Amino acid sequence: MEDEMVSYEDVVTSMIQEGWSTPTRGECRIPAVQACPPPPKKKPFTFGKKRPGPPKNGYFQPPDLEMIFSMGTRRQAWD
Repeated sequence: MEDEMVSYEDVVTSMIQEGWSTPTRGECRIPAVQACPPPPKKKPFTFGKKRPGPPKNGYFQPPDLEMIFSMGTRRQAWD
């Protein structure tokens, strides 16, 4: 029965003597580098292509838009 039981010190001593090793199983290996896919093809440029016109209903103009971009009054420096 004592032959089967191993003390903690014996385990640590055997680990120190054997040292650590890198796992060599296939599932632990870094996968091989794969080639990147080719870049997407550029769309051919067409000359004379018409640009879309303005929206049919017009552009959205909120009523308080000018207030957002308006300049505030300048404050006087304290004397």
